[in-house]
Amino acid sequence: MQPVEERAGVQLLRHLDAAYNLARWLTRDTHDAEDIVQEAYLRAYKRFSTFRGGDGRAWLLAIVRNCAYDLLRSNGTIICGDAFDEEGYIARTPSTCDPEAALLREEKADQVRSALENLIPPYREILILRETEELSYSEIATTIGVPLGTVMSRLSRARIRLHQNLTGQEAVALTHPSDTSSPNIQKEC
Repeated sequence: MQPVEERAGVQLLRHLDAAYNLARWLTRDTHDAEDIVQEAYLRAYKRFSTFRGGDGRAWLLAIVRNCAYDLLRSNGTIICGDAFDEEGYIARTPSTCDPEAALLREEKADQVRSALENLIPPYREILILRETEELSYSEIATTIGVPLGTVMSRLSRARIRLHQNLTGQEAVALTHPSDTSSPNIQKEC
C-alpha cells in the first residue's frame, strides 16, 4: 500500500492543467492563477486524508474555485469587464494551405473568447467546467457546491447568454413563460 503522501501527489498532479485552466479563466491573470493553484495544492495536500476516493478532479477543482473566489473577494475584483490575455489559450488547429480559412477560425475563436469574457463569473465558470474541462453535471455540482438542478439551469442560462453575446442580441430576462406575475429582473451575480 502506498503512503498517503505518494497517493496524494499522484492524484493531484494528474489535474494540474485543469486546475490552472480554471484558475486562469476565473482570475484572468497568469500570476494570480499560479498563486491560486499553489495555494489550492497546498490545501489539497494537507487535507488529502479527508478525500473520500474517486477521481479527485472535482474535489481539487472545488478547492481551486474556492481559492480563486477568496482572492477575488479579498482584492475586490469580482468584476466582469477585465481583459483576458489569451496567449497560450488559443485553440490551435492544424495549419492548412488556406490562409483565409485560418484567419476566419482565429477570428471566431477571438469572438468566443470575448463572449466568454463578458459573462458574469458564475456563467463563465460553469461553461469552462463543462465545455473545456468536460466535467459531468454531477462533478460540476460537487465542484461548485450546488444541487444538480442548479447546475443544469445555470448552464442553460450561461449558454443562452453566451449565444446572445456572440450574436449581439440584447439580453432578456430569463423567466418561465407561464410566469407573468413576476417582473423581468436580471440578476447578474
